[in-house]
Amino acid sequence: MPRLPEVNPVKRMGMASDFDTAMCPVRNVLDHISTKWTPLILLTLQAGPLRFSQLHKQVPDISKRMLTQSLRDLERDGLLSRKVFPTKPPSVEYELTALGASVMLPLGALVDWADKNFEKIKLSRQAFDQDNEAA
Repeated sequence: MPRLPEVNPVKRMGMASDFDTAMCPVRNVLDHISTKWTPLILLTLQAGPLRFSQLHKQVPDISKRMLTQSLRDLERDGLLSRKVFPTKPPSVEYELTALGASVMLPLGALVDWADKNFEKIKLSRQAFDQDNEAA
């Protein structure tokens, strides 16, 4: 099996206990990418630009408030762009930026991995829960 790269950002960056988590690129980016809604929003926008209401319909169970906050965070990170159309009422369209499109390959790999391994994970969870119920 090939050797995997070092994934501990503290160790990899040669930092000790004074490590500033806010400055860690891995932790900083993954804190946003790994939220509950971000992957679903990015995967939905991968097909092309959508207006807020279309996006809200396609992302199951998300509240309008959470969708708004998630979209703001993604726009702030440069992963999507927001275009306002001068209609009455104004309509807004969201689209992946080049940076947002670039995260789709690793995100897609994670989605594929989750899909392939979901049954194993589900069985492992069931076995774990049964073992802990007996204790």
